[in-house]
Amino acid sequence: MVTQELLRDESTRPYPTRYEGNRPRNERIGRPLKKFARIHEVDQRLLDRIGRRMFARDEVGAALVHGMRRDRDDPQRVTMKQFHRALEHGIESVPDAPAALREFFAVVDTVPDWVDWNLLEQGARAFRRMGRTRNDVLLQLSLIGGYRFGGPPDLLVETGGLTGSTAMRRLGETQKWGTAVGEPGGMRRNGDGFKLTVHVRAMHALVNDRFENNGRWDIEHWGLPINRTDQAATLGLFNGTLLLGVRALGYTVSRDESRAVMHLWKYVGWLMGVDEEWLFDSEREQHRFNYHVVLVQDDVTPAGADLSCALVDGQRTLDYGRFSRLRGTYERLRLLSMLRFFLGEQGLHDLGLPVTAPWAVVPVIATNIVKSQVLKRSAPGRRLLEHLGDRAARRELALKFGSVKPDVGALQV
Repeated sequence: MVTQELLRDESTRPYPTRYEGNRPRNERIGRPLKKFARIHEVDQRLLDRIGRRMFARDEVGAALVHGMRRDRDDPQRVTMKQFHRALEHGIESVPDAPAALREFFAVVDTVPDWVDWNLLEQGARAFRRMGRTRNDVLLQLSLIGGYRFGGPPDLLVETGGLTGSTAMRRLGETQKWGTAVGEPGGMRRNGDGFKLTVHVRAMHALVNDRFENNGRWDIEHWGLPINRTDQAATLGLFNGTLLLGVRALGYTVSRDESRAVMHLWKYVGWLMGVDEEWLFDSEREQHRFNYHVVLVQDDVTPAGADLSCALVDGQRTLDYGRFSRLRGTYERLRLLSMLRFFLGEQGLHDLGLPVTAPWAVVPVIATNIVKSQVLKRSAPGRRLLEHLGDRAARRELALKFGSVKPDVGALQV
């Protein structure tokens, strides 16, 4: 897949002004990752590509959106009905399908030669076995940890994505997608993981097109709203950062499990339109890339604090059943405690969150040691962990959606 940068005046900066917004701070935050991944020197050419691709979009998705934006009487206009029919039943099920729709599905329906379905399913099982710890890391280190840097959080605030009453539902939508990716057969063509991933790609393309052209997004400062760099960086939160985080919480990940989880998310990233040179087979390669991404980030912005507070305080808005108010207070305090462990005092200060002791971490680590070093050694134990992981995922979705069927955001043209 060829990456095309936004056509711009050659006299302008090659990178957005957010690039290396606070390099000393970024180096401090990235120090543990640098040490773990044994990174000895910075690759300046990689930093250059990361900066330039903040001005590059998903062109396959953009072409689909262009088809959706055509006049209503244009026979080449792509309708939502046509898109959803093609997604559910295949492009052949759409009579006289517009060219933009055919070209989009010609890409996502083509399975790359490197996909190993057995390895991918092993990755899905390993992903499910992590249980609640998976959700903890993705929320605390990947999502809220990512809010320490300006850019994507500011776009979420612009879209109303994670503020006010929508905070927990939008978090649930992300968890629904992640759960579907890890289901047995979830990434096959008829699996929910595949369908939701393609849906999310189209949704991102629509959001990018809207904010690229509505005048509300400062492209010279932030780059394109949803750009190739941020897409690749987000993928890194679901594979490398996840694996690093669960290990920090006492969960042992074998080399085979690491390789399998990376393969699962490599295919997810490919479907999402991430540049192929930034789809990695090994965890160490991913960590190296993630470290370079951290180095060029902007400083924290008020959007990060707004989003973080919405997610932390949102724990008290969920219906936990009996003693719901008490449990909501406990979950909020537990989340703050875990965030202290992952982000440190300074990270909590940056996000405007109260600082508390990391008391919740010890029992999590103890439980994960038993799970990953005792139960996981036998086939029955692994099946039990997968069952417990599936149950934890269902419980999380029930908390976020209640009696409403879990789903992801609707596409808005």
